[in-house]
Amino acid sequence: MKNIGLINKETTALVVIDIQDKLMPVMQQAELIFANANRLLKGASILQIPSYITEQYPAGLGNTCTAIEMPSDITLVEKIAFSCMQSQQLLESWKKNNINTLILCGVESHICVLKTALDALAAGFDVHVVADAVSSRTAENKNLALERMRQSGAFIVSTEMLLFQLIQEAGTPAFKAISKLIK
Repeated sequence: MKNIGLINKETTALVVIDIQDKLMPVMQQAELIFANANRLLKGASILQIPSYITEQYPAGLGNTCTAIEMPSDITLVEKIAFSCMQSQQLLESWKKNNINTLILCGVESHICVLKTALDALAAGFDVHVVADAVSSRTAENKNLALERMRQSGAFIVSTEMLLFQLIQEAGTPAFKAISKLIK
C-alpha cells in the first residue's frame, strides 16, 4: 500500500529545530516562524504529542529564542551534528515512545531541517515538514530545501493543515482548542 501521509498522533513527535538567538535575526519571515512554531507546540500539547526542541551548538549560536513559548515538559536537546537523527538522546526517546512519524519545523531549511528529514526518511520514519514554520536566510534556499525533501518522500504541509490532520472530527474539545490556535 502506498504511503499517503496519514498521520497518527499516537506515534508522532514534533521537533522544533534550532530557533536560536543568533540565527533568527537573519532568517526570512522570522515572526511567522515564531508564531507557527508556537502554534505547533501548543497544538502538540493539546493533542498530547511529545515535543522536542533542539539547539545547534548553543555556546556559539545562543539558546532558543524567548519568542518560543516552551512548554514546561519540553525535551531540550543540544547538538553539534546538523541532523537530529545523530542525537542518541532523541533516538532513544523516539524508540521508547514508539515514534515513527516526525513533524519538523525550524531553521535552517536547507541545512539542519533538510539533513534531519533525509536521515529520518532513510531510517524509515514518515516526515512532515511544516512549510510555513521553516526558514532559511534566503527564500531560494528554503524553496530548494522543501523541493528536495518532497523529492525524497517528505510530506510538505502547512501549520493549519497539519494540526487539523491530527484531529479526527469536529466538535471535540481538541477540535475547539486547535481551532482557537488557528484564528
